[in-house]
Amino acid sequence: MLIDAKDRRYLITLREGGAFHTHAGIVQHDDLIGASEGTVVSGSGERSFLVLRPTLSDVVLKMPRGAQVIYPKDLGAILMQADIAPGMRVLEAGVGSGALSMTLLRAGALITAYEIREDFAEQARRNVVDQLGPDVAYDIHIRDVTQGIEHRDFDRVILDMPEPWDVVAHAETAIRPGGIFLAYLPTINQVQQLRDTLRDASFGLEETVEILRRTWHVERRSVRPDHRMVAHTGFLTSARRLVKR
Repeated sequence: MLIDAKDRRYLITLREGGAFHTHAGIVQHDDLIGASEGTVVSGSGERSFLVLRPTLSDVVLKMPRGAQVIYPKDLGAILMQADIAPGMRVLEAGVGSGALSMTLLRAGALITAYEIREDFAEQARRNVVDQLGPDVAYDIHIRDVTQGIEHRDFDRVILDMPEPWDVVAHAETAIRPGGIFLAYLPTINQVQQLRDTLRDASFGLEETVEILRRTWHVERRSVRPDHRMVAHTGFLTSARRLVKR
């Protein structure tokens, strides 16, 4: 990742003999290959760039998209609210551009993914492989999760789709007792319909949260909240799979 003096960020893949072209000049890939992170390099236009490996957050915000990605502030919350840990079997449906998939895989989860659109699935696979390597175990199926869940004994079911209530009945049989169901939704009306459906199913301990992220300007004696913040992006609704009596 190259960062210029105005904090503009450019994500590039280094190749021998390659070059990165920008209005501020050209940066040769060979000048970056083998350099230490934190190095400052100059382009042909004498503009300087800070060179760092991108974080997962940087990749999510800059990678090619087939669909809108889940923002990093929500991805971190999903890991905690769904209690993701290494070795957990997770069904993910609605993979979009793969941001959630790569986050879950980096946390050590074993992913079975359902995606109804083949073009989204292909873009998600490319993004996941670019970030985690060609040997990543990413099991993705072109399948409509509202028509049923073929696999069983999942520890978690995580959905990023407009009508997750249509999956609740299938999730009842696919999630082990004590497992967690979580859905990401943009509107509170969708949340209400999902909560009503969960309430009538074998789930309990329902919780809905919204994550707001506000950064601060800190420069000598000038300390204040930044004028802009990442406020509403979506709601996270989770519930635990219970045993019917």
